[in-house]
Amino acid sequence: MSFLIAAFVVGMVCGLRALVGLAAVSWAASSGHLPLAGTWLSFLGNRITSYIMTALAIGEIVNDKMPKTPSRLVPPQLGTRVVMGALTGSAIGLSHGSLVLGAIAGIVGSVVGTFAGAKGRALLAKAFGRDLPAALLEDILAVVLAFVALR
Repeated sequence: MSFLIAAFVVGMVCGLRALVGLAAVSWAASSGHLPLAGTWLSFLGNRITSYIMTALAIGEIVNDKMPKTPSRLVPPQLGTRVVMGALTGSAIGLSHGSLVLGAIAGIVGSVVGTFAGAKGRALLAKAFGRDLPAALLEDILAVVLAFVALR
């Protein structure tokens, strides 16, 4: 049952930063903590995939700070976060023999993370008087949550 909590938390991470969760799952798979060998998601366990996902996640983190970056609540961004939550949840569920439950937990987590992250960041930005410190705290939270969920 703990894999469902992990899938939900990594889904939340995808709601905060869509690609951080995928990079974390890829690293967990490539280091052997998330057994995906022989499954349709085995490509996530390839070391080069981990490096590529990490580079993309860093790009997303940088892009998030740009003034013209659209809200995570608009359909394309929300949809991406839900798809990433489903993918990461599926990977976690698949490694424990329950793909569907993992996917559902990841999707629910991504929706919660998306809306809670948007609200939390807005509140923090208001408290700080600007967005950058709130965005950086959100980045840290996403990385820490991903690490803790996949340990």
